Amino acid sequence: MTLLVCGSLAFDTIMTFEGRFADQILPDQLHILNVSFLVPGLRREYGGCAGNIAYGLRQLGADVRPVATLGSDGQAYLERLQALGVDTRHVQQVDDLYTAQAMIMTDRDNNQITAFHPGAMSQAHRAVIAAADGASIGIISPDGRDAMLQHAEQLKALGVPFVFDPGQGLPMFQGDELLRFIDQADWAALNDYEARMLSDRTGLDYAAISKRLRGLIITLAHEGCDVWQDGVCTRVPGVPAAAVVDPTGCGDAFRAALLFGLSQGWSLIDAVILGNRMGAAKIATRGGQNYVFVR
Repeated sequence: MTLLVCGSLAFDTIMTFEGRFADQILPDQLHILNVSFLVPGLRREYGGCAGNIAYGLRQLGADVRPVATLGSDGQAYLERLQALGVDTRHVQQVDDLYTAQAMIMTDRDNNQITAFHPGAMSQAHRAVIAAADGASIGIISPDGRDAMLQHAEQLKALGVPFVFDPGQGLPMFQGDELLRFIDQADWAALNDYEARMLSDRTGLDYAAISKRLRGLIITLAHEGCDVWQDGVCTRVPGVPAAAVVDPTGCGDAFRAALLFGLSQGWSLIDAVILGNRMGAAKIATRGGQNYVFVR
């Protein structure tokens, strides 16, 4: 039973700012913003939503197949995925572009500013899902615009249920396109900010959105999640973390567990409970793919 993960593979350059962004940005000077942040801590990690979700699924022992692209500098990433036991048949390399790069800066309150270079991700639509090949469930996570649109269509045509997880890619789509995603998907997972944007662009409140899906999951960081099913909301409490070290990839760890639970036939609530536990485990470790999770 294979899980298809459509999304980005990227290198993350993670920087730590020891102050607070809010103390460095003058609200009345935003029209001439010119700021510099001293970042004593800097690391380069394997990342991207598809890579992080695939890593989490392997922590749970699931068979996972990313649908993604790497650039000319991505051979080491490809070999890492294979060493983890990830099926890479749908990972393509684009020789004339770099692998996608995310530059992530985190302040002392765990607020983040991210700059993202798409690189080979912009060609992710080249990876066509022509057959399900035993896939039981999938996810559409942030990727190239064309890839997200096409992969959603392909999963729907193949009868593979999937989670719509637009993440930071949500602003690329207008209301009618987002409604199309919702009507193709079985579930949607967003953080609270993204959920408000989805509601604003579609003109639907959360109850109405959930009635077009099997479930709408809205993550609320340490507070847990709101799970909407058929217009009714259930709050699933968060799980205290042993330490708050790095939020990078926490949402992806949550989504890995969510996918795993759904693929096992669990209730949506039980899958979310596992997601909260896995997110809490990830935040105690630096990077998106360095934590160890034991069920």
